[in-house]
This record gives sequence, C-alpha cells and structure tokens, in this order.
Amino acid sequence: QVQLVESGGGLVQAGGSLRLSCAASDDTFSTYVMGWFRQAPGKERELVARINWSGGSTYYADSVKGRFTISRDNAKNTAYLQMNSLKPEDTGVYFCAASYALRIHARDYGYWGHGTQVTVSS
Repeated sequence: QVQLVESGGGLVQAGGSLRLSCAASDDTFSTYVMGWFRQAPGKERELVARINWSGGSTYYADSVKGRFTISRDNAKNTAYLQMNSLKPEDTGVYFCAASYALRIHARDYGYWGHGTQVTVSS
C-alpha cells in the first residue's frame, strides 16, 4: 500500500504556471501507473494526465493537451504535473492517483493523495 502526498498547488494568475508534485511513500512507485485528476465542486473527478510505468507513454485530456506535461522520476518516487498557460477553467482540486494498469476512470485508481487546490484567477 502506497501513500501519496501532493504539493505545489496555489493561486496563480491566468497565463501563469504551476508545477505539482506527488511524492510516494515507498520504492514500489515504479510498479504504478500514475494519474493526475482534478475536481470542481459538484463535478465528477476527471483525468487530466496519465503516465505509464517507465514514463515512456503519456495521456492528456484534450482540454490540457499542449499546456500540461506529466512526468515521473522513479528514482525519487515522485510524479509531477507541469501546468503552463493556466486558465480559470483549470481551477479545482488536483489529485495524484496510482493504478496498476492504464485507466482513465477515477474508480479504477486504488491509491489517492488528499489533493491540492489550484486556483487560477482571471
């Protein structure tokens, strides 16, 4: 069982950048597919980006493609989400999650961080 802790959220002006980090608790990190999700109040948690075990394959939601970059450093047991050209609609709580397989639905991810708030002002 892995514990995940997000950091790096905050308040940023539209057009700005943030980098989120997700630190995993143990060295089984490389066995997990890592995903970043976001959720606004009253809405479903949605997949923003996903990266496979080695980092060689990535997936992005259409809404963030070209602006966000997911990466991982297995030696540091850490995943990242670099967010550039942020828009107000990117506002939400961002969650790091881990899965054993390539999935896009939140229900298929078994391990979650507690989330970090990202607020993008106009």
